[in-house]
Amino acid sequence: MRDPVPAATHARTILAAHEHRRQIAPLTGWDAGLDLPAAYRVAAEVRHLRLARGERPVGRKIGFTNTTLWETYGVHAPIWGHVYDTTLLERAALTGPIPLAALVEPRIEPEIVFGLARAPEPGMDDAALLGCLDWVAQGFEIVQSLFPGWRFAAPDTVAAFGLHGLLVHGARVPITRDAAPVWIDGLAGFSIALLRDGAVADRGSARNVLGGGPLAALRHLIDVLAKDPGSPPLAAGEIVSTGTLTDALPVAAGQVWTTRISGLSLPGLDLTLG
Repeated sequence: MRDPVPAATHARTILAAHEHRRQIAPLTGWDAGLDLPAAYRVAAEVRHLRLARGERPVGRKIGFTNTTLWETYGVHAPIWGHVYDTTLLERAALTGPIPLAALVEPRIEPEIVFGLARAPEPGMDDAALLGCLDWVAQGFEIVQSLFPGWRFAAPDTVAAFGLHGLLVHGARVPITRDAAPVWIDGLAGFSIALLRDGAVADRGSARNVLGGGPLAALRHLIDVLAKDPGSPPLAAGEIVSTGTLTDALPVAAGQVWTTRISGLSLPGLDLTLG
C-alpha cells in the first residue's frame, strides 16, 4: 500500500500546473487516498502558498450548487474555494476585454454574488441571512479545469482552487431592511438568460441552486465551514459567489457574453473576452 501523498506536494503540483498553463492527470488517478477531507487540506496548503507570494483572500466561491449538473460532472454535493484579490474584478473598472490566456479550458458561469456586512452564523433563516448582506450583484465566474476534458472527481476540483479562475461582478445593489421581503422572494424565484454574441446560449433559474436559490447556497457554505475547524469561517467584508445558474459553457476570445435577469432587481451584466 502506498504512503499518503502529502498535502503540500499536491499543492505545489496544482500551483505549478496553473502557473505554466499545463493540464495534468487528475490527482485521484494516482493518489487513492485523496478523498474530500484530504482535498480540503490540499486547498489549505494552496492558500498558504498563495498568501506567501502576496495574494490576499477576499471571499469564497461555491461550486456545483446547480443540482441539474451533478450527473454531468459526477458530483453529489457543492464544493467551495477561495477568491483572491488577484482573481476578483469589478465590471465597472474594466477598460478592455478579459484575457483568457492565463486560464485552461475556461468556461463561463452566471452567478449571484453577495457582499457580507457581518459574519453569518449556522441556523439562520433567510431573513437573518439577508440581514448579514451589504449588497448583491450579478457576476460571471470564469472557471477552468487543470484536468483534460473536464474529467475529474470531486476531490480533484477542491484541490484545484474549486475550479476558480476569475470572478467579475457587476453593480453592487445595496440591501435595505424595508425591501427584505422583496429580496427574499426574488432570490428564490428569479430567472436568467445567458447570451453569447446576442443569442441565447442557455437559461437558468434560482431553483437550480440547491432548489432554493442563492441564499440556500450561502446557508450550505456556512454550515460546511462550521463543521470544518481547519477552514476559516466567513467574515464581514468577504464576497461570496453562490454558484452557476446555468450550465458552465466553453468560452473563446472575441466573444461577448451578456445576461438578462427577470424577477430580481439586478441589472444584467456584459463581458467581452480577449
